[in-house]
Amino acid sequence: MKVSFFITCMCDIVTPEVGKHAVEVLERLGCEVDFPAAQTCCGQPAFNSGYLEDSKESMKQMIRAFKDSEYVVGPSGSCVGMLREYPKIFKDDPQWERPAKELASKSFELTQFIVDVLGIEDVAAEFNGRVTYHPSCHMTRILGVKEAPLKLLKNVKGIDLIELPIKEDCCGFGGTFAVKNSVISGEMAKEKSQHVSETRAEYLIGGDMACLLNIGGMMQREGKYVQIKHIAEILNSH
Repeated sequence: MKVSFFITCMCDIVTPEVGKHAVEVLERLGCEVDFPAAQTCCGQPAFNSGYLEDSKESMKQMIRAFKDSEYVVGPSGSCVGMLREYPKIFKDDPQWERPAKELASKSFELTQFIVDVLGIEDVAAEFNGRVTYHPSCHMTRILGVKEAPLKLLKNVKGIDLIELPIKEDCCGFGGTFAVKNSVISGEMAKEKSQHVSETRAEYLIGGDMACLLNIGGMMQREGKYVQIKHIAEILNSH
């Protein structure tokens, strides 16, 4: 199965090792992975800030970059969720509506692709440690991916998975929300930090690095010790 990898801005610039882990997992599961160099930002930051026409330029570039791909897989529920919104954004646009629908229909978040497309719930991973999983808002609410990450984590040999209290609460990042509403965002992050502490987990796992970095940064400032890891790293442990 041929897969085009969508690295996302956060992973490309801040945590490139996440991309490496994701690609290795996909290849281990039998996928042939390529990386279209023309890919760019999905357009979400500008779109969420109200700059619709500016954001469309990034979206059009993404459509062009992945037009020949069989599947598009990314390590971020938030960014893939944005790709799934393209058909609404380009609705009634005679040039871009159809290509937008084509990209949206073949785009998947990493765990979603593994479970729902490949039909695999056990990737033969092994990880020893006490972990808790943060279900990021965009991944669960926009993309609708809730069960796939947990199905994969529960089949990781040696893992001690503890449910996160009030897991549905936002961590306060929300893309540009954290910039425009920094005080409110900080208080939300503090609440999430407290919930993570209650699990006494050694590792905080998630499918969106922006959320993990936001929570991890707050916990570090509070003097709390927890390691953050993208789920791709856990699935690539053996």
